[in-house]
Amino acid sequence: MTFDQIQTFLWVARLGGFRKAAERMNLSQPAVSTRISNLEQELRVSLFERGSGALVLTKQGTLLLSYAEQMLFVEEEIKQRVANPSETEGLFRVGASETIAQAWLPEFLKAFSEQYPRVNVDLTVDISLNLRASLLERRLDLVFLMGPVSEYTVENVDLPPFYLHWYRSTSNPQTDLSEIPVISYSSQTRPYRELMSELSRRIGPKHRVFASASLSASLKMIAAGIAVGPYPRALANDFLESGQIVEFDPGFRPEPLAFTASYLSEPRSFLVENSAVIACDVATNWDKTHPK
Repeated sequence: MTFDQIQTFLWVARLGGFRKAAERMNLSQPAVSTRISNLEQELRVSLFERGSGALVLTKQGTLLLSYAEQMLFVEEEIKQRVANPSETEGLFRVGASETIAQAWLPEFLKAFSEQYPRVNVDLTVDISLNLRASLLERRLDLVFLMGPVSEYTVENVDLPPFYLHWYRSTSNPQTDLSEIPVISYSSQTRPYRELMSELSRRIGPKHRVFASASLSASLKMIAAGIAVGPYPRALANDFLESGQIVEFDPGFRPEPLAFTASYLSEPRSFLVENSAVIACDVATNWDKTHPK
């Protein structure tokens, strides 16, 4: 019985299938099947009920799972307390909303690479809804999203919020929200839903809202006089300093964007936990030096 077999068993049990475990461990599916088969032969028990549906642990498999989790916890403790972080290898899958990507994500990646120079990074930039799904499906290790993620399996580390301010083009003084379109985040995001609700309450059916997942495209549309919209001042600063847009007050301001660094608590990974701490430090320092 090898540690690789135990680790493979844990991922098959956690993810509920050989294919998903193979993808998570960067192995072929036959290699995963062989490891589980050899482990079952050595233990002389069946660890999974195999049928047409999802894999189900047998009584012996459930018992082994508790030991496997303890073994991987000890491995993580060794990595944390004994191993040199600069020698850590592997693949780190991180996801970020575009707000974070446009703000402090480059500084985070720099700090992460300095501490873990031998770890490869797979970066995904997407809306928070998709990032949450990818995290829960274990396709991402750490996500920076509009949180928190309300699942008992998820740890959430609070990050500095982004305050929203209204902007219009310097070439178009129109600020009547019943006359000029409002541009906002993607229609699948919380800021969009909250803005739609507030506009409906204040203006009624006359308002028009454009939705865009691209912050840079949205700010360019505002600068061109096509629409107005509420965005973080730090991200709009280049347009402000160049004189393309100006701030205005329509009588209300949307709630700040609350973000978290979120990750699954089990199986434990000190690489992911430490990365969330790095992100919090980087975000806090970035927030201190940028307009709110």
